[in-house]
Amino acid sequence: MPGQTGKRGTADAAVMELRRELARRIASHAPSPGEYPTAIPGLALFRRTAPTSCFRAVYEPSLTVFAQGRKRINLGGTVYLCDGGSFLLSSIDVPVESQIVEASEATPMLTMHLRLDMPTVREVLSREDLPEPETSAHRRGLAVGRTTAGLLGVCARLIDLLDTPEDIPFLSHLLQREIIYRILRTPQAERLRAIATSGDLSHRTARAMAWLRANFSRPLHMDELAGVARMGVSTLHHQFRALTAMSPLQYQKQLRLQTARQRMLMDGMDASSAAYEVGYESVSQFSREYSRFFGQPPMRDIRALREGKAMAIDAA
Repeated sequence: MPGQTGKRGTADAAVMELRRELARRIASHAPSPGEYPTAIPGLALFRRTAPTSCFRAVYEPSLTVFAQGRKRINLGGTVYLCDGGSFLLSSIDVPVESQIVEASEATPMLTMHLRLDMPTVREVLSREDLPEPETSAHRRGLAVGRTTAGLLGVCARLIDLLDTPEDIPFLSHLLQREIIYRILRTPQAERLRAIATSGDLSHRTARAMAWLRANFSRPLHMDELAGVARMGVSTLHHQFRALTAMSPLQYQKQLRLQTARQRMLMDGMDASSAAYEVGYESVSQFSREYSRFFGQPPMRDIRALREGKAMAIDAA
């Protein structure tokens, strides 16, 4: 109907203006390329000015709101495309492949990243008047949704607190609660609700993931991990794959390799020491698996990363 079409057009225009406002706020606090941690707990702002090749990353339970630019994320063969009108919800810690596909000096990729506090999520979920989310066949721990006026507005207000730091201790928690509420009003809420709800199989699987992250250097015994999750071994395998697109053993391997890479890159550790520290008994096996995962042997990969970082600093 003409009236409905006009209202929809007005609403779309309002959302686009809110996106532009959010982009301006992010840009003012992230004036050059890079990551900008903030005084607000869990909040970081990002500006990127060029596309990238695929790189490995680990996503924690978090919300990323895209104000400009485009990014492609691959989780076990499922591809998620994020642009200036979308948000990415990660309900678990999960290794992914990530690639910036659209960013430039003139139109940088601008994003805000908010780590989700799961006790706060559970607190908001405990409200009896919170509407039930739409059901979905989507089971992965990542979900992409379209930003709404309500979500964009509260994100902008959260960033505004950076201009009045004395208000942060009093207001940031309230605004983060509202952000969680806005997420829970979207179709993507089901994933977050399942992870946060005690007793749900996804919640139990997330508990097994947390145990793996804390004990990844230990030998993996599935009976022990299933006991942590309080479910059978076959059920745990099924739930683990549904959320992460990988088995517990593959998840542990990626945690080991990512940690070893960080230790070599940031702490100057040699490949043999890094291999033993993360739980490998054979340096040759570590090198083989590292090469398959990152595309080249450990020290060659670290050298390339350091050279790439130096070039980025020079360019900046």
